Amino acid sequence: MATDTTTRIGQTTLKNPIIAGPAEHLIEAAGIRNAIRSGVGAVAIKSANEVDAAKDQLERSEYTLFDEHWRPIPWNPQAPRAATLACRSGMSPLPFEPWLDQAVRMDREARDHDCLLIPSLILGEIGPAVEMARQVEQAGLRVLEFNVGVPYGSQTKKGNVATELSPDRLGGFVAAMRAAVSIPVWVKTTGQSERVPQLAGSAFDNGADAVIMAGRLLGFVPDVETLAPVFGTSLGIGGFWNLPITCQWLAMTRKAIGPDKPLIGINGAQTGLDVARMMLAGASAVEIASPVMVYGFELLQRAVAEFSEYLDRKGLAARDLIGVAGDQHKTFMQVDRRPGNWRNYVPADALGT
Repeated sequence: MATDTTTRIGQTTLKNPIIAGPAEHLIEAAGIRNAIRSGVGAVAIKSANEVDAAKDQLERSEYTLFDEHWRPIPWNPQAPRAATLACRSGMSPLPFEPWLDQAVRMDREARDHDCLLIPSLILGEIGPAVEMARQVEQAGLRVLEFNVGVPYGSQTKKGNVATELSPDRLGGFVAAMRAAVSIPVWVKTTGQSERVPQLAGSAFDNGADAVIMAGRLLGFVPDVETLAPVFGTSLGIGGFWNLPITCQWLAMTRKAIGPDKPLIGINGAQTGLDVARMMLAGASAVEIASPVMVYGFELLQRAVAEFSEYLDRKGLAARDLIGVAGDQHKTFMQVDRRPGNWRNYVPADALGT
């Protein structure tokens, strides 16, 4: 029997849980097409909104990879998996109508490959966002990603993009979007908060069909040679090391709001086994975004193949993974005592005779 890689996100079924997440490689049709043909279950195209100044951010963008010593290293597929990506970025430079037309064309191609094409709208002002969402639905697109958790909201002009930190305000935005469209709305939230489960809960309470967690973090890297900030500003920071943080939020959110609310993990996944790890924590699907900018679309192909091979080896269906590890989570006070174990993990000269 063939391995069952399918997963469900609300009423939406994907052929596998790997989603090509929105980033610069999904601005133009060629990139979107390559992502579709990689075999992923869904492709979320680079986000849009109504604010010209937000589009201008892309023309101010810059990117680098850091090694473990915070030294820039070449941006190419030979970069180590442990590299940290840092950038200042923007959204799709296309005006809304050409962006939507392209999404419709790409959706037709996606359907031919049993792939879900997902347009992504970033919150600028809620009125224009709602109107754009209506046009997305009228154009026949099947799911909407509504991003209220970009990492750069505090670093740009108010109203360009949103890093929403208030569960109440987030709930109001989601309710407005829910009232405007009938297609599924997947809400992307920030990771720059200790209230990630509350943000997710508010999104679901106000009509979200799924929550994508959690948007990248902001970082600041001083250059010890120039004595200046790298790229002159705060940066969106990501890397393999973010996977445990994402898994923590997935598990804690599942524990807080219950197992029947679909969560989608993002930040830290690069491989098929990373996808499995996030699903075991509580995700129903996983977005892989910026690593593809470095390693190419072959990374997505490898992730799809590795995930299927893992399921086959374990004798499991994809849906069997969701939340299995997260549901076994214990607090520190619930785990077994190990008296004196700490002594095995300090230098010998830290201990008395």
